[in-house]
Amino acid sequence: MPLARYLADYQTRLSSAADPIRATGMAAYMKHHFAFLGIPTPDRRKMVAHIELAAKKELQSAQLLALAALLYSQNEREYHYCALDLLHRCHGLLSAADWPQIEAMIIQHSWWDSVDTLAAKIVGPLVKREPALLARMDELIGHDNLWLRRTAILYQLGWKADTDQARLFKACLANAADPDFFIRKAIGWALRQYARTAPAAVADFVARHRAQLSPLSQREALKHSQSQ
Repeated sequence: MPLARYLADYQTRLSSAADPIRATGMAAYMKHHFAFLGIPTPDRRKMVAHIELAAKKELQSAQLLALAALLYSQNEREYHYCALDLLHRCHGLLSAADWPQIEAMIIQHSWWDSVDTLAAKIVGPLVKREPALLARMDELIGHDNLWLRRTAILYQLGWKADTDQARLFKACLANAADPDFFIRKAIGWALRQYARTAPAAVADFVARHRAQLSPLSQREALKHSQSQ
């Protein structure tokens, strides 16, 4: 099926379920950064699941990325979410050669919802399979684009015992002085998640670098230990 037909299938399914009243509230929740059709996530995923399954079966990685780019070029945010869900479902087909397109998506229509999905569900698994990409993740720690830096902090979220502790702590410390809320929150979140696996190591890291880490990052990092 040509990519244009995949896009048309998405458009037919999603446009038929548009809810202008709900769309207004969804846009407000996202600070009016994006237009919405007004489709709740569970409903959206059900109505396009067959398209994703067909794409995974029929398309190669370059075509999948091209389809994701087509979806990302649409105005409404639900299409962007569809692109992310598609890549998540098919992430096993991606390779290091696909990294430039994925990095481009991180800085397009950037906001916490899309970047966090890319970081944890697409970038993380890809880097784990393709360790040659670790060098690029190290470079992104100091990138001018805050969303690329957030990705470099968060991509190990699902790695648990496989987390590269030294890399995680380096990324957090390198960005600790950044005043941006999204960076400080990412540091805390990444540390809090790793604390599920290595609570003593995280507690020690926070204690040793209390002067550098923001109060927000510290609170988030120690949230689980403080509640016990």
